Formats: sequence, structure tokens, C-alpha cells
Amino acid sequence: MHNDNQQQALISALHNPSIFPSPNNDWQLIETHISWVILCGPYAYKIKKALNLGFLNCTTLASRKFYCEEELRLNSRLAPQYYLQVVSITGIPSEPQFEGQGDAFEYAVKMKRFPPNVLLSKMIEGSYLQAQHIDQLITQVAEFHLSIPAATVTMSLGDPDRVHAPALENFDQIRERINDSFNVERIEQLQAWTDKEYQRRYTIFEQRKQQGFVRECHGDMHLGNMVMIDDSPLIFDGIEFNPDLYWIDVMSEVAFLFMDLENNGRRDYAYRFLNGYLELTGDYSGLQVFRYYLTYRAIVRAKVATIRIEQQRESHSQSDSLNEFERYMQLAVTYSYSPPPILLITHGLSGSGKSTLSAPLAEQLGAIRIRSDRERQRLLGRGKQEGEASDIEKGVYSSTATAETYAVLESLAAKTLSAGYSVIIDATFLTRQQRDPFKQLANRFGIPMRILFFHAEPDVLKQRIEERQRGGLDISEADSAVLAHQIEGYTGLDVDEQCDTIIIDTQLPCSGPKIVALVKGSLNHSGLSE
Repeated sequence: MHNDNQQQALISALHNPSIFPSPNNDWQLIETHISWVILCGPYAYKIKKALNLGFLNCTTLASRKFYCEEELRLNSRLAPQYYLQVVSITGIPSEPQFEGQGDAFEYAVKMKRFPPNVLLSKMIEGSYLQAQHIDQLITQVAEFHLSIPAATVTMSLGDPDRVHAPALENFDQIRERINDSFNVERIEQLQAWTDKEYQRRYTIFEQRKQQGFVRECHGDMHLGNMVMIDDSPLIFDGIEFNPDLYWIDVMSEVAFLFMDLENNGRRDYAYRFLNGYLELTGDYSGLQVFRYYLTYRAIVRAKVATIRIEQQRESHSQSDSLNEFERYMQLAVTYSYSPPPILLITHGLSGSGKSTLSAPLAEQLGAIRIRSDRERQRLLGRGKQEGEASDIEKGVYSSTATAETYAVLESLAAKTLSAGYSVIIDATFLTRQQRDPFKQLANRFGIPMRILFFHAEPDVLKQRIEERQRGGLDISEADSAVLAHQIEGYTGLDVDEQCDTIIIDTQLPCSGPKIVALVKGSLNHSGLSE
């Protein structure tokens, strides 16, 4: 029997809940462009469609069994308690049996069923997805990427041509399904940009693999493949059917979730996620290829929308998919354009609110924040150490450690600006010697720089530092002795710097949007735009 007819007969038969090992009237069928998922009682059964879409080929029973086994293996890394086993379906399509006698004619992945209404894609629509959940995702994704195997230099997976091939395939597959001149022209323009960006970054793609950033990733990390379990996100449904789509640069994975958050109207969450991930991993060099991957991911989702349009019968569903296609195409166009960046450096004593306020500023402005506290610890090769800050000239705040930290900050700022992203450097910047290299950096790039002067009275600073130390959650190691040392040597900003300075009194109510307005006002006043 032809695969398609056989599978359609099977799906029709599975509408009878009594066929399942745990019969239950709580039955539901979910169809995607590449599979069917049958929910019955406490379990879900995923059956792969016998399709050849180019990027996947599940036309034979052996291939579907193999990819079921791969799905179980790969997804057990992030959701082991939900991916249970591969089950055989025996009998005949019209009278199937799970784990029955005889040869299997189909296979399914058996999973524990998720509670209803917990998909993050649904939660974000209802504004139930909170900043704390993004922070949990930051930790989960960063730790996952650091734990999975990297591609070896002898593997062809992750080579530049293998990176670029799926991108080109996406354009070809969209062309097969659209014919209006407007979208055909947009596809041509996006492919031309993608080719140009690929050639421009070719050496970086090579270096990324050599440096171990191509890893056995999830491959499909968007909100529709995440659920909230016990108030914590759980990531599932990674790609198993094509190694080229999951042996990828970790920044391609980060780009997918970033793009999806932005597509759902949460650009602030997208930058919160990106900044948190970069701070934990230190992978700021990945920004060089990030825009390429953002565009690629938007085109992937646009392609999926065209496949759904082709498969759907009802005009209402087609309308939804057409709208989805348009949103992703517009995102891809946006990502292919890089507006001129700006450089912001903070200035202020410890406890003045630089880190507290620069985080929401980065989210609202759409900028990359680089923290001196984190880079100092990374430079010295360890986490926060107790009892070292007070020994100013021997500890992490020694003149040597400080100079090395600022050199790292300057290098990271240059790389990030060259990738086309605005930068916020979160450091004290108490001396002219520390500030001048960043002004020179901005001049080299031909972009504006502003100094964000965070101010509070000394007694307030001391109180904040003491509260911070009692909390024990902040990575800063500055204590009261460090603050006293800073106050003793503080000379303030020079007169010629003040025209580029935005003063923020942190004893008054402040917010990210308010500081963004101050920054934009300063740039507009000078005849510049961000």
C-alpha cells in the first residue's frame, strides 16, 4: 500500500481511543507539516509523515524508525522525563495495535503528555511569560550548549558550505510555493544579501567551527517547542531528521529564540535573552555571524508557513499561515539591514545603579551590554571570590587587573560594533585614561558615544553596597573599602566630556524607557540619530 494512503488509514483508525494502550476519551489530534501527534490520556504519540521535503526524507519505514530513535536520544538531553520510548505499531492500518504481534508497519515516539495551555508560544500571547522565565532559559540554554559535544575538524558538519546550503535550500523551496512578483523580488533580494554576507563572513564561519562553537544542538529552539512545567521552561521537540540542521553554530540556535521573541512583540525579552547568554558564555565573537543566522531563521519560519499553506485545505487556516509568512519575511528584511550603532559607556561609583539600570536600557534600546564585573572574573579565570576586594592593590581591583579588564572591554566593544550592534559598557570609568580609548573607538567607527553618569550620594552608595553584599546574588565584588578608595581618588568628568554626558540621578525613579528617551534626546540634539 502506498505510504500516504497507509498513513491516512492509520490516522483515521487512531481516532478510536480504545486502540491505545491506555484508553481515554481525552483524545486529540495535532497535525504539523511533518508529523501527527495523537494525545490520548496521559501520553502523546508522534508519528512521522512519509515525506521527502529535501531537508528531510522519511519515505521508508526504516528511515522513520531510525529518526524516531534519534528523536528519543536527542530530546532526552533536555526533557528526559517526557521522552519515554519508541513504540511499534503492528496489525494493519485500519486495525492497528501498539506493541502487538507481528511485523511493525509504523513507529511512533511515545511521550508523557504536557499539561494544557503551557506552551510558551501561547503564554507569550497572553502576556504570561515573565522576565524570570527568560532568565531561566538563559541558564538552561547556556549550560546545554556548554555541555554538548563539539564538531571535530575532521567532520564536514558545520563547514561553511554545509552552513550555507540549508539557507539556499530555503529560498528554493519558498520559490516553489509562491509566484507573486512582490515576494519573488523580496526572496531574490534576501538571497543576494545572504550570499554576500556569507562571503564576507566566510573566514569567521571557518573559525567558529575550529574554535568549537559548532555543536550537536537542539536545532529548533523556538517558543512553540517549549512548555512551562512547575514554573520553569522545558525545551522539547528538537530536530532529529537532518544532522545539518542540528550540528550547528550555537549562535544559530540563539538566533532562533531571539527571532521568535521579537516576532511575538517582545524585543526587550529578545535582548534580555541574548545579553544574558553572552554574559554567561562570553561568546561575543558570535555576534559577527548573528545577523546572518537571524535572517536564516526568519526565512526558515517563512518556508514552514508556505508548506502549511500548501497542506491546508481551509481558507481560514491558509489566511493565518499567509499572515505568518508575511511577518517572517518582514523580519528577514529587517535583519538584513544594519542601522548605524552607538556606543554608551557608564560612569559612576560602585553602588550608583550602573548595572541595575543598564540592563533594562539594553533591552529597550536593543543593545549589547558588556559588564566589567563579569569580564574581570572571566579574565582571572574564576567566579566571585570572598574577601579579596578589600585588598585593593592585590586583589581583583588592582591597577594591573583593572587595566587588563578595560583592555578586554575595549576589544569586545570593537568586535560588537563591527558586527553592527550598539554597545553599552557597564563599568565605573572613573579615570580619563579609561574613557579616552572608547571615545577614540567611537571616532574610528564614525559613530556617536555618550557617557551615562549614574549619580547617588555617598551614604546611599554605601547602603546599597551593604544590601548587595547581604543578598549575595550580585557578581560585583566591590565592598565598602573599594567604595572608599573610589571616593578618595574621584575627580569627576572633564569639562570637554560633559557635552557628551547624560546625568542620571538614581535616587529618583528611573526606568529603561526613560533612559532611552534621554539617550535619543541627546543624539537628536546633536543632529545625530541612533
